[in-house]
Amino acid sequence: MKRLDEGIQKVAEKDVTVTLLGESGTGKDIMARRCHELSHRRAGPFVPINCAAIPEALFESELFGRERGAFTGSTERAIGKIEAASGGTLFLDEIGELPLALQPKLLRFLEAHRFMRVGGTAKLVADVRLICATLKSLPEEVTAGRFRADLYYRIQGITFTVPPLRERPADVEPLLDFFVSQCSAQHGVEAPAFPKAVRARLATWRWPGNVRELRNLVEQLCLLQPGKRLQPGDLPAFMRSALPDELLALPLSLTLAEVTERYIDAVLSSEQGNRARAARRLKVSARTLVRRRPVGGG
Repeated sequence: MKRLDEGIQKVAEKDVTVTLLGESGTGKDIMARRCHELSHRRAGPFVPINCAAIPEALFESELFGRERGAFTGSTERAIGKIEAASGGTLFLDEIGELPLALQPKLLRFLEAHRFMRVGGTAKLVADVRLICATLKSLPEEVTAGRFRADLYYRIQGITFTVPPLRERPADVEPLLDFFVSQCSAQHGVEAPAFPKAVRARLATWRWPGNVRELRNLVEQLCLLQPGKRLQPGDLPAFMRSALPDELLALPLSLTLAEVTERYIDAVLSSEQGNRARAARRLKVSARTLVRRRPVGGG
């Protein structure tokens, strides 16, 4: 994370496109905002847009704006996110979800910084710095025909990967203390105490939801157990039942096939039965995992 932050600091002042890769919940939006705040555009707006949260039919007007009467129900002019971000930073979160039909229009804007509102004829100019984020593999999306190759190469200016929380277990405790303090102040409740036994259990959890999962857990415990000295039994049931990696016992009498099955079952358990996450952790395809351990078979 220190190396990542050092990299962000090096490019923040340059008007290059930055693309952040990483799983959901790792804090890509936080790193995007930090890049903006370290740039010469810090006094300008930081405008985020989640490409996965906007219906495809409304996406173009949301991004570029619309003129009055552009379509049924459009009774007044509305500026889009690009226009709102002029002089600052436009953050396209989950850019891998950008509708294919809209991608060439975004590419044209990035090349010329000119655009037209939906239903308009005047060409407008917006000076924005673009930061993107995605949890998808864009090269795979290009190969599958769901993402344009020319747009992919255009946004690959500087790329950083935000690591998942399970790969930086030393961050769990300081993040825990930060969220406890933040939640206590925000909600006006006495913070619960997290003794060593609880902290040790949290340190061994795989955090499939990453930093977002940790933050939500802290909020739940602060609101439901204010001021209490917590015990491992106060953690959610799925966290109590999943064994830490080092407690996975494999008798030497097992065959290789049985060892494989038990290990897959342990990974599935730690990922709460989510086969997609388990497959990524095992570095196999979801199809391979289903073939090894069919649904209902382990």
